Amino acid sequence: MSQSVQIKNALISVYYKDNLEPIIHELSRLGVKLYSTGGTETFIRSLGADVIAVEDLTSYPSILGGRVKTLHPKVFGGILARRNFESDEQQLQQYDIPEIDLVIVDLYPFEETVKSGAGQDDVIEKIDIGGISLIRAAAKNFKDVVIVASKDDYIGLADMLKAQSGATDIDQRRLFAQKAFNITSDYDTAIFDYFNQDEQLPVFKQSIQKSQVLRYGENPHQQGVFYGNLDAMFNKLHGKELSYNNLVDVDAAVALIDEFTEPTIAILKHTNACGIASRSFMIEAWKDALACDPVSAFGGVIIANDEIDAETATEINKIFFEVLIAPAYTDDAIRVLKEKKNRIILIRQNVELPIKQFKTLLNGVIEQDKDLVIEGPDQMRTVTNAQPTEQELKDLYFANKVVKHTKSNTIVFAKNSQLMASGVGQTSRVDSLKQAVIKADGFGFDLNGAVMASDAFFPFSDCMELAAEAGITAVLQPGGSIKDQDSINMANEKGISMVMTGVRHFKH
Repeated sequence: MSQSVQIKNALISVYYKDNLEPIIHELSRLGVKLYSTGGTETFIRSLGADVIAVEDLTSYPSILGGRVKTLHPKVFGGILARRNFESDEQQLQQYDIPEIDLVIVDLYPFEETVKSGAGQDDVIEKIDIGGISLIRAAAKNFKDVVIVASKDDYIGLADMLKAQSGATDIDQRRLFAQKAFNITSDYDTAIFDYFNQDEQLPVFKQSIQKSQVLRYGENPHQQGVFYGNLDAMFNKLHGKELSYNNLVDVDAAVALIDEFTEPTIAILKHTNACGIASRSFMIEAWKDALACDPVSAFGGVIIANDEIDAETATEINKIFFEVLIAPAYTDDAIRVLKEKKNRIILIRQNVELPIKQFKTLLNGVIEQDKDLVIEGPDQMRTVTNAQPTEQELKDLYFANKVVKHTKSNTIVFAKNSQLMASGVGQTSRVDSLKQAVIKADGFGFDLNGAVMASDAFFPFSDCMELAAEAGITAVLQPGGSIKDQDSINMANEKGISMVMTGVRHFKH
């Protein structure tokens, strides 16, 4: 096996030509014979470099409107020939096939064409055939051939050619091959996803090219990586890199805040809201969000759906938090928030989010649609003698948005568009209710006239009884229990109004 390969012949056929010029000049200086097609051939000639058209090598023209150009034994034979196989070398000589030691080929912009909204015919024409075949062939024969399949590697290749006088070692070629197969697999996944938009083939495929190694995973002894483009999602103004746990909380925060259109601030801890309020002004939203549970707010993730001004920033600056997210900040607000070193300040940017979610489970993966449904007053069916007031309906809508994004089993208390308390992640619904009552009492909230929302039905009437004792006057639940009538009867007995939505919002 050859460890060092001197490049003598190169095939270059690319869509993107940025930063290609230094490679052409260096290959020409080294006396490498260049082969090319179409626009790349024209580009190379414009640089004053000698180049041989692939058509002259194969003695066959480009046909079918360019669909067939390089698919020929004189091209693929030169790429796939094993230099240490005598029979391969003999056949190259027999058929006058040059050994091709370097292949620089990229792929038609299939994903970009799909995203542009182009019609099916245009999309189909951007499915690369020759290019992907050349890449796979060169990568397969990495022991003898260098494959460069991305413009991102052009500068590195030019530096390597110059530093090593046109020679490459086996480790370099293996790394280029690894990158090449990553590119082709990602490309094929994109094509499959396009053809499988109706999900007639129930298979799981994901290919995400960008990644970021995290300090650690959920705990320091676990490794963690984020796959995706955080720079597209957020503009970081200040602070350290987001951790694994930060990202989990930030994801929950984004999902929650997107339920609200009026100025709102939420504070989250371990993916659950420990404070949230909607107000006319951000300073008021902050103060009322923090009032819900100022203890849990310590070290939390804060998210707003409107600009943070200096007054609000000054108040936020009084507590320790991990992450603050907003669509914008005034200059004075940024100056205030940058006073402390490690806090993370992010501007959220407009990015389309996935509508599916998945996670590994047992020996496989489970996937589901995101819970993108929320029930407002029009979807609330009153089932009690008492009717909710207009304000109670508004608060029930607010509470329903919060309960949807809180760990099950959960109970949420709200009044005047403010979270007053929640019972989170308990193994019984009545325990969640008791927890919420204790927290409300602990922070001095008067629950008289407040509303209650539940993520799932009440299996027994005990929750209605306890809610009435706490001062709750209106309740929202999906319904669906065989004992719904027991809860309705208790609500009627206590003079509480109850609405049912018919939609459960479990969150595990």
